[in-house]
Amino acid sequence: MKDLSRLRQEYTTKGLIRDELLDSPIKQFELWFEQALSADILEPNAMSLATVGKDMKPSIRTVLLKLYDENGFVFFSNYKSKKAWQIEENPYAAIHFAWLGLERQVKIEGTIKKISKTDSLKYFLSRPKGSQIGAWVSHQSEIISSRSLLEAKFDEIKSKFVKGEIPFPSFWGGYLIKPEVVEFWQGGKDRLHDRFEYSLNEKNDWEINRLAP
Repeated sequence: MKDLSRLRQEYTTKGLIRDELLDSPIKQFELWFEQALSADILEPNAMSLATVGKDMKPSIRTVLLKLYDENGFVFFSNYKSKKAWQIEENPYAAIHFAWLGLERQVKIEGTIKKISKTDSLKYFLSRPKGSQIGAWVSHQSEIISSRSLLEAKFDEIKSKFVKGEIPFPSFWGGYLIKPEVVEFWQGGKDRLHDRFEYSLNEKNDWEINRLAP
């Protein structure tokens, strides 16, 4: 077994205190996200998405956050993928942002559902042509024999729609994760990290509590 116990990184950030937190976790996320952008973090909108189907076997992958507001966080995917059928069986998910350059993490848990076709179409039309074609080409999560098969299908679709707009695929669109719990993690000295959790109470208001590291 490879021993990684000597791999240690001492966190040096000044930490996080309750008085610095905004009342809304979305506003707090926006503040941290803008700071991640300013710090030139690679792909700051990359997030790990965890889902679990009725077989209770969790699955995790990296997707890109494309929209967010007070209603929640939106990403886009093939509706016939593994994540899609897990969401259909169990409409709860968790997402995780790791901004290691800032010694920060954000974890979000909540319900998940498809967004409207109108909103999905609006985003689809904003994508580059290559990405639009890619949505048609990939039968996400299915076994394929080779990359050349994908490339041939891509060229076929590209030629088919070379003179016109690429139609919106009915099997593709966005998902909205509506947060119920949001945690902000800031690295601390001697592994005494700062963790604050926002959780919705019965009145649908956000409560903020400090968690042990």
